[in-house]
Amino acid sequence: MILFGDRGIPDGYRHMHGYYGHTLKLVNKAGEWIYAQFHLISDQGTKTLTAEKAATLSPDYSTKDLYEAIARKEYPSWTMKVQTMNEEQAQKLFKEKGVNVLDLTHTWSQKEFPLRTVGKMTLNENPENYFAEVEQAAYNPAHMVPGIEPSADPVLQSRLFSYPDAHRHRIGANYQQLPVNAPVCPMRWGNFQRDGQMAFYNQGARPNYLSSIDPIQFKPRSVRLDQVHNNFVGDAVTFLTEIREEDFNQPRDLWQRVFDDGAKERFINNISTHMSTCREERIIAQQLSIFAMVDKNLADAIAGKLNIKSYPDAREVTFNGSHSALSKEKKPANGMDYELKGGNMNAGPAAPERDSKL
Repeated sequence: MILFGDRGIPDGYRHMHGYYGHTLKLVNKAGEWIYAQFHLISDQGTKTLTAEKAATLSPDYSTKDLYEAIARKEYPSWTMKVQTMNEEQAQKLFKEKGVNVLDLTHTWSQKEFPLRTVGKMTLNENPENYFAEVEQAAYNPAHMVPGIEPSADPVLQSRLFSYPDAHRHRIGANYQQLPVNAPVCPMRWGNFQRDGQMAFYNQGARPNYLSSIDPIQFKPRSVRLDQVHNNFVGDAVTFLTEIREEDFNQPRDLWQRVFDDGAKERFINNISTHMSTCREERIIAQQLSIFAMVDKNLADAIAGKLNIKSYPDAREVTFNGSHSALSKEKKPANGMDYELKGGNMNAGPAAPERDSKL
């Protein structure tokens, strides 16, 4: 709903907020950690475009606007804010409100977990060579400074390894040696990805494996990794594919409390325009059943634009790939049996029974 609402078409990069999205961990020197969410709040304020206005602009509109502002020395800035939550609060939030801090689709209430200012980011320089400084840049969520660690968010975990793989395919095996991607620190890095095409820092004759003859020197760890990474509640994250009533609370608040009448009308037009290109009425009906869980008036308005008179309730629909906890039967996906842990189906496929003779 954010993507197809006003916020989905910001008026340039300068007038949009930034969100990390995933839950991270902040870790102190003693190895104690808390969950955290990072926000970048635009100091220029936010502006949005309508779909009609955006269609008249160049695809490079946002990039040009940012470049020209920096060239005029009107340096855009963002105030960095953070929300924090301890492990006990996370468990209570999931138990009482169904909000999972390890679910990318859930946001944290700013009333319960207020934003705290921690810094500011200012863009004050344009690239001199766009290819070298922008197209070869390789951003990777696995690149974290000490004190920030990944949580067990399953989407974040998948990105930690898939982003480097994409960079090796797109730029080359030695993309981390490029100046735009190389670490800025007084120490040279030591890794086992070296040699190959276009390598210019080959780390001398050091073995490219953990050698017992010429051992590599590691920096002493400041925290116990097992304590930092493994101490979380697994039941809340094991298999995030269950459709729950709580999943619709935040979209419902967005529709009923945040969108004004104009924003609602634009959202309905944007959604119905895209859905009108779908040829499968079953798919349209399933999507309408999802919108009906947010607000029946919203679903009816979209259905009216599409000239569809009726559609099933999401509680009676089977969604392949996801389990539905909306119906009393708690329908599993793809015809498989699933374990029920604590009344939810986030546990994944049931383990096969083992032969007692083995």
